[in-house]
Amino acid sequence: MQLTPIPTLETKIWSWQGHRINYTVQGTGQPMILIHGFGGNMGHWRKNIPELAVAGYQVWCLDLLGFGSSDMPKIDYTLDLWQNLLVDFWQEHIQKPAIWVGNSIGGLLVLMILADYPQLGSSGVLLNAAGSMNIRREEAILPLRIVMGPLRMMMRSQRLGPFFFNQVRRKEAIRNSLFQIYGNKEAITDEIVEILYNPSCNPGACHVFMSVLTGPPGPRPVELLPRIQHPLLVIWGEDDPWAALRTAKVYQDLSANSDAQPQVTFEIIPKLVIVPTTSVLR
Repeated sequence: MQLTPIPTLETKIWSWQGHRINYTVQGTGQPMILIHGFGGNMGHWRKNIPELAVAGYQVWCLDLLGFGSSDMPKIDYTLDLWQNLLVDFWQEHIQKPAIWVGNSIGGLLVLMILADYPQLGSSGVLLNAAGSMNIRREEAILPLRIVMGPLRMMMRSQRLGPFFFNQVRRKEAIRNSLFQIYGNKEAITDEIVEILYNPSCNPGACHVFMSVLTGPPGPRPVELLPRIQHPLLVIWGEDDPWAALRTAKVYQDLSANSDAQPQVTFEIIPKLVIVPTTSVLR
C-alpha cells in the first residue's frame, strides 16, 4: 500500500522561561491540545493534526521542553516541569476549556492537568497512557521488568549512560523499536525514523534522556483519577509491549461502572483495527 505523503507542519516558536518551545496550530473550533510521549515530538501527530483540524477542532501541538525542536537545557526533567509549561502555554495561547490528548507520558500529563487545573479542560483522551514518567517495574511486561533495575543504574553512570544513549538512538535501533510497537509495519518509513533520530543529534539530548529515565516517576493514575470530573476516552493498543494492558485495568474498571467518576469510555484496539474517535470527542 502506498502511503500518502504528509505535508510539513508549519511551526512557530514560543519563549517559555527563557527557552524556545516549538509548536504548531491548525484549524478553528474547540481547542484540542496534543501531547507526545517520551522520546517523541509533534511529528508523531503529523497525520492527525490536519485530519482533526478538518473535523472542526483548533488543534494545538508542541514539542515539550527537551524534545523535538524545542530547547534541551541541562536541567532536571520532571512531569511537574512539563505540567507548568503546558499550563502557561494554555494561559498565553488558548484560554478556553480544551480537549487534552496525550500518548504515553503525555497521557499522564493529561491526567495531571485535568486533576490540578480542571478549568483548563473539557475532556481528556489517553492513548496507551503511561503509569509513570519512566515506567515503574510493575507496569512493564516481564522481559522489560527484569532489566529495569540494571538499566537505571546504567543511566546514572556518566560513562555508561551516554554509551547506552548512543546505542538506542541509532537509526537501526529506532527502526527495530518501531517494529516492536507499530501494528502497521508499512508506517515504519524513513520519514518517521528521521523524525525520531534528528532531535537525538542535539548536544543536550543525552542529558534529557538520562534525566527522564532516572528522575522521579511522578503521580500514579489511581491518585489522580478520583480528582478528575471531566469525561475520559481511553484508547489502548493491546499489543503494545511498552504499556502492558494490565496497566489499563483501572480505566477498564471505571468504564464498567456507569456511576463511576470520572466517566470513562474504554476502547481496546486489537492489531490494525481503527477506532473512530472524533464523534466521541464532541
